Amino acid sequence: AGLPQPAGIMDFKDYRPATDGLIAGAVFRAGAGLLGKTNIPVALGDWQADSPVYGRTSNPWDLERTPGGSTGGGGAALAAGLTPLEIGSDIGGSIRVPAAYCGVYGHRPSESAIPKTGAFPMADLPNPAFLMGTQGPLARTATDLELLFDVVRGPDIGEAAGWTQTLPPARQDSLGGFRVAVIDSVAGIRAASAMQSRLTELADLLSDAGARVAPAAPDIDLEAYFVDYATLLNAMISQGQPREAREARAADLRRAGDPLTAAQAHGLTLDAQDYLALVGRREAARQAWRAFFDQWDLVIAPMTLDAAFPHQTERFDDRTLIVDNQTVPYLHNIAFPMLAIFAGLPSTAFPAGCNDQGLPLGLQAIGPYLEDRTTLKFAQLVEQVWHRFEAPPGYA
Repeated sequence: AGLPQPAGIMDFKDYRPATDGLIAGAVFRAGAGLLGKTNIPVALGDWQADSPVYGRTSNPWDLERTPGGSTGGGGAALAAGLTPLEIGSDIGGSIRVPAAYCGVYGHRPSESAIPKTGAFPMADLPNPAFLMGTQGPLARTATDLELLFDVVRGPDIGEAAGWTQTLPPARQDSLGGFRVAVIDSVAGIRAASAMQSRLTELADLLSDAGARVAPAAPDIDLEAYFVDYATLLNAMISQGQPREAREARAADLRRAGDPLTAAQAHGLTLDAQDYLALVGRREAARQAWRAFFDQWDLVIAPMTLDAAFPHQTERFDDRTLIVDNQTVPYLHNIAFPMLAIFAGLPSTAFPAGCNDQGLPLGLQAIGPYLEDRTTLKFAQLVEQVWHRFEAPPGYA
């Protein structure tokens, strides 16, 4: 209460909520002090943290590069040693991409594990129709990640009258006990060779420890899954935009002529029946993941296509990324984050060392719905024997 909540939007520059959000209240009751608020992009809509309200945040590993987004300020603050704990949001990787780019830990919780109310200016009542978006913790250790998760998890407004949250323990307590599926590509999209190398290195470490490790994925058409995610994402993030603006944007996207931008356009103009059918397909995907996790404890996968990229100022639609000297569409960076997002699954991002340029790489562990402790425990165990947080050069 009383602090600015602009969400990177100039029109909200002077907006100050009158009450604490549920997450803020939980943190204060636990005895933590608020050091400040960190920078995000406009409306949390980028893998950078560049807003007209506060300007650009840079990555402490390389000031010419993004710290990720939308929780880019949070990732940079953690890596630079300004704070031990952060809270972010994740509907497009906005917790876990900054974690990967800054070499820290981030946990996207199961979709209903943490209250969503209060995460956006004037969104002070629950909105059950808002799917996929979550809030969650970032930290410099995987143990701190679970500490903050336990402080902020719980029911949203109105729900505490009838239920409390009890999450199951981690499925395993040693790396050798895990059944680990490996997903190294999504709809033909692959991460950089350095990222693939670290994924293989971790898979070999787990196998040597006695874990069951193999390439595996749920019985899902991942290309159709990706298209459905892109459709639902644009339906969610365009709420509040006038119809005329959504239709104009959709027409612009359709000119690209590829399936992902066509899906984005469709999300801007869905009618009620299309939306209900899409949510039905999402539930079918969630069922496929449930069946998959009968045989596997978690998935390991790249978190992003590559290490942090240089700051970009071009129009969103005109941006590209360079991966192994190849130019790829900017939107492809969402391929690995969306694996957990569309089905509402928990995913923990953790450090995987640095590439040849000295920039952090990050992997993720995806687990069963409401079994957040499984991916958190896995990250804690990996932290003990593999890569962990290291401060950027020049920072403590």
